[in-house]
Amino acid sequence: MTLRPVRKTVAVRATALVLTAVLTGCGFQLRGTSPVPAALQPLAVNCGSQIPDTLCLSVKEQLELGGLETADAANAAYVLGLKSYSQDRRASAITVRAAAAEYTLTQAVSIELITDDRIPLIADTELSVRESYRYDETNILAKQREQDELEQRMNDRLAQQILFRLAPMTEARIQAIREDYRADDPPAEPDADHP
Repeated sequence: MTLRPVRKTVAVRATALVLTAVLTGCGFQLRGTSPVPAALQPLAVNCGSQIPDTLCLSVKEQLELGGLETADAANAAYVLGLKSYSQDRRASAITVRAAAAEYTLTQAVSIELITDDRIPLIADTELSVRESYRYDETNILAKQREQDELEQRMNDRLAQQILFRLAPMTEARIQAIREDYRADDPPAEPDADHP
């Protein structure tokens, strides 16, 4: 047995370990993994009735991909609320016959993050995404399918934006927000007439 293949294998493994360490050290994450810190566990996702199921599911899936434990609102330390969803489609270019040649689609959602004792960590915040697509009136079915796929991609992008808003919520940050909240909202003074 020669040492050359063994050295080559060791060198390849060492290079892979060094590369992994460098990528991890610079904050590299695989696409689709969650940047949400473990301090937000367990987290409940509360989607209002007007939130599309696809958006709510996308948020939950991305949280789970990141290894974050989710729970129902009664058993969660934190609740992420999604509400006030809107979608708008406007013609952004027209043909010489005054028909729409391109549309711009906009999706927006409001989020909030509160603790189980009702302290707001993220107050009502609106996030939005916008995409344009070409429209061919001679191929309506294909264009409808394209619009549906675009809406799903936009839902995924909104979900990613939501998760990035949660990223700064480390244990230290949460504790600082709690302390600021309590300092701004001191307990009520007892009434002099009623000791």
